[in-house]
Amino acid sequence: RMQNEHALPEIAHLIRLYSDFPKKGVDFRDIHPLMADHQGREAVMRHMTNRYKDQGITKIVGLESRGYYFGVPLAMALGIPFVPIRKAGKLPGDLVKISYSLEYKEAEKIEVQKEALASGDVVIICDDLLATGGTASAGCELVRQCGAQVKECFFVIELKDLNGRAKIPQDISSYSLTTF
Repeated sequence: RMQNEHALPEIAHLIRLYSDFPKKGVDFRDIHPLMADHQGREAVMRHMTNRYKDQGITKIVGLESRGYYFGVPLAMALGIPFVPIRKAGKLPGDLVKISYSLEYKEAEKIEVQKEALASGDVVIICDDLLATGGTASAGCELVRQCGAQVKECFFVIELKDLNGRAKIPQDISSYSLTTF
């Protein structure tokens, strides 16, 4: 499993801290100041594109919804499809679904369209934040249920004290641009 410390430290100042949000005792790391900063976004996209080009990646999977912020432009830069994983009830057609628990909410269900991923696909899963690892772990399981392989989970922010990497399957590496 890959370990990294501050792969892109120059973006850390663009991640804003809100204490006691969305409830008391939770420290919320807000990615939106980074999204508002053209140079910061450009640095992230350049880093991601360089990391994943020529790696045999066939699709980029984004976890709803902030995983789309980086997953869609990465897929465009690599010239490959983007596959959204959505909350339950948001996608039509034949679906693969899974339930999991979140950091500060009740159980959640996510789903992907069955035909979006297939055996032979090699994917990167993108999300903005790795906290307890529940969403990322569920995303990995969904991708595997479709017959595809997860090469790596990519996060802009990792909250190390919550040990989310421990929930991601041991055979899948995790990569974070900045840690708190």
